[in-house]
Amino acid sequence: MSPDVDLTVRPPGHHILRDRFLTADTRLFEAVAARHWPGAGPVLPRLSRAANHGVLWFATAAALTATRSPRARRAAIRGVASLALASATINTLGKRSVRRPRPLLDNVPVVRQLKRQPITTSFPSGHSASAAAFATGVALESRGWGAAVAPVAAAVALSRVYTGVHFPSDVLVGAALGVGAAYAVRGLVPTRDLLPPPGRPHADAPVLPDGEGLVVVANGGAATAGRVRALRNALPRAEAVECAPDELRTELEKAATRARVLGACGGDGTVNTAAEVALRHGIPLAVLPGGTLNHFAQDLGVEDLRDLTRAVRDGDAVRVDVGRFCSGDTEGVFLNTCSLGVYPELVRERERWSRLIGGWPAGVLGVARVLRGDQHPLRARFRDRTRPLWLLFAGNGTYHRAGPVPGRRHDLADGLLDVRVVHGDGHPALRLLAAAAAGPLTRSPAHAAIRVPRLHLDGIAPGTLLAYDGEVTEISGDLTLSKLPEALTVYRPRSTEH
Repeated sequence: MSPDVDLTVRPPGHHILRDRFLTADTRLFEAVAARHWPGAGPVLPRLSRAANHGVLWFATAAALTATRSPRARRAAIRGVASLALASATINTLGKRSVRRPRPLLDNVPVVRQLKRQPITTSFPSGHSASAAAFATGVALESRGWGAAVAPVAAAVALSRVYTGVHFPSDVLVGAALGVGAAYAVRGLVPTRDLLPPPGRPHADAPVLPDGEGLVVVANGGAATAGRVRALRNALPRAEAVECAPDELRTELEKAATRARVLGACGGDGTVNTAAEVALRHGIPLAVLPGGTLNHFAQDLGVEDLRDLTRAVRDGDAVRVDVGRFCSGDTEGVFLNTCSLGVYPELVRERERWSRLIGGWPAGVLGVARVLRGDQHPLRARFRDRTRPLWLLFAGNGTYHRAGPVPGRRHDLADGLLDVRVVHGDGHPALRLLAAAAAGPLTRSPAHAAIRVPRLHLDGIAPGTLLAYDGEVTEISGDLTLSKLPEALTVYRPRSTEH
């Protein structure tokens, strides 16, 4: 029997449907080639070339990240991840499953044609898949940024037919695969609207439509000047005070005596100080993120001025737990975490270098210096045993994984300390990496985790460093970690906008 004989059983009319589809696809391609597109000549071919190897989308992601908006940064990361999955799917499965030749360029004007023609098969369009994946990924995280990116993505997809390198069906199927890749990424790493809402239970707080009664103290050591100007425009009757870092506590104390609501603009250390003052004066706290990481504001659901303004105008607030540490005459509160061991050393090294080289490089340098190998584990006694520890971490509330990356709290009033311990045997870098890979497990050779409302340790050497919300202090002897349940009222919007 000849190997060229096709024995596949097909339903009646299969060839007719296929031929009709191919004919319609070709006619649509030729109609695009024959049509005059005003203004498209100098734009679409360049746009098509710019999207080669995802360069256009990586540049867009970099631009989004440069805005320093947490929402835009998450959108950029999700867009790139979606693009990567779509590209891998197209190149490993799509191009190899249907070996369709590229369209003939006879009817495509030479001025439109790309100087370097693709050599891969035509079906499906990889450029269209990448464009749709990136735009959809961005839109799933931020509707506003998605609306800005979508026209560019649509133009890239159109450019592939306009320049004659793809049939319309190649583009449509590629775009569908790209959208599917973005939703697949969301299935692995849910967007924030799919996660449990942070911050509960709801609390009564003053409704301040124009901000009257709100006094915001801004830490001049953070990049807060632009945020303060925007705050004054959004809430014209709010009072804003900018001060130097060493004047922060004094200005917060003054503000608390005349404010219905105490506001803080800065990083986690600034918010920590403001929370302590607000607790003592019994007034609500409004947080305007102005630092590098802004962990508390992020977990609370206040990412920018729009979120805070909406909450203050509507009087939307929640009660949150406050962590407390006490060691002899040293005591304080924490909204995020406190820790013993190598992390306080890292914070101190980061603070030492951050003014010279910036926050992120200083953090990397701090990690390298702390884990260089000449560190000794901390020794502390708890649960009737003296243990060597590289790290003891206590979170104010339970930290969960958001997909493969740990680090978000869904409930800021669960009454628990999330305590994680990295044992002190072996090399610190190996132990810490193993613990990070293990995540929030209850028990492993490198790592243990418990959730308790209170923890007591003793036998700690004098001068031991304790880090809390990015600040560092010295303790000695006994250390007690506890919770103040639902002690602080903080503004946050009932719902978050994309």
